Amino acid sequence: MTRKFFGTDGVRGTANTYPMTAEMALRIGAAVGRYFRNDGTNQHRVVIGKDTRLSGYMFENALTAGLTSTGMNVFLLGPVPTPAVGLLTTSMRADLGVMISASHNPAQDNGIKFFGPDGFKLSDEAELEIEKLIESGVESAQADNIGRATRIDDGRFRYIERVKGSLPRDLPLRGVKVVVDCANGAAYRAAPEALWELGAEVITVGVSPNGLNINENCGSTSTRTACETVVAHGADVGICLDGDADRVMIIDETGHVADGDQIMGLLASRWAKSGQLKGGALVATVMSNLGLERFLEGEGLRLERTAVGDRYVVEAMRKGGYNLGGEQSGHIVMTDHATTGDGLMAGLQFLAAMVESGKKASELANVFETVPQMLKNVRYGEGQAPLDSPSVMQAIADAEAALVGKGRLLIRKSGTEPLIRVMAECEDAQLLERTVDSVVDAVKAAVA
Repeated sequence: MTRKFFGTDGVRGTANTYPMTAEMALRIGAAVGRYFRNDGTNQHRVVIGKDTRLSGYMFENALTAGLTSTGMNVFLLGPVPTPAVGLLTTSMRADLGVMISASHNPAQDNGIKFFGPDGFKLSDEAELEIEKLIESGVESAQADNIGRATRIDDGRFRYIERVKGSLPRDLPLRGVKVVVDCANGAAYRAAPEALWELGAEVITVGVSPNGLNINENCGSTSTRTACETVVAHGADVGICLDGDADRVMIIDETGHVADGDQIMGLLASRWAKSGQLKGGALVATVMSNLGLERFLEGEGLRLERTAVGDRYVVEAMRKGGYNLGGEQSGHIVMTDHATTGDGLMAGLQFLAAMVESGKKASELANVFETVPQMLKNVRYGEGQAPLDSPSVMQAIADAEAALVGKGRLLIRKSGTEPLIRVMAECEDAQLLERTVDSVVDAVKAAVA
């Protein structure tokens, strides 16, 4: 059954436009409240965090109304990173965690992500059941059984302590100069504070949120300012987070950017040598570069691929007993420490590698040679289905035939935006560009 409201990472869209309206948030809150409060008692808890978007106030209030109307007791964390919600869901013995964020998307978008009582994101099956409740409506609690809402002021500090605990106590960061770009998002206070408490010299970028500037010319999807800051200040390394701090890009001392594939390759190799890597494998998505797969094979390790979305990475990790996985986009999941991608924690693991090895960031941030990869996006309108067009299907078939034995082609709909993503890898640059453009042109024609 196809999900109607949920994408690859919760419900997402433009704020005040269906389905991201206050009315829908209230209905979603009531539905998910009824799903988790299924025994009629008033002992059920939900924690709610958010990033710094202006619309976060609206959705926080609407979700709280929906949840308390079904008898759920709500704990409001305020602005905290997404991984903090996963952590506090379990530590506060809650039945449910909610993060209000559209991650790396621009400020006008917002989203709602859900975590189960184990701190992990909900399964497809659970989301389908919640969708049924959204559409059918739910019975409200009796007047004397309505839930309460309480604001929690120390959620950020609890998260900082957990993040710091992921590093050995005998591994201080004194003498390391770090630029941290918080994307004017959820980690604008937590990330600099954690790094400073660990002894690093911290230079901040993107720490002045105003509700409208999240991810704007900053963060993991726009690294130019952070790169320039690293070079200008002679910093040892840069850590670029996205709006909800569940993904990271690393900048070396020369201003070069290392993506999630390079970070995962480094960690997998180091963990394997130290006996920390479980199952002899790294879990990543179909988007990860072929160069990463070849590097891991050379290290005697495997790359287990999944569908796009960190939740699918985590599902495969839990099923196979692996403890390291992630996405090229910078979601790095380390299940020994966290239940979801944690950009700050992954950044600290990179700093640990620098301190332990005595090497510069540039020596650690390029562990393999990438196979040339090209990704282009085509936006489509509501109700359009360009991948069903015969001309598009033919263009895809022709491109796949041209790449046989030379590379690979991946076409998919984004789970978070109305985009068709066209990605190919091939060591022949001309063939790479030609095959991608042929599919992109066909999709554009189909949506024109």
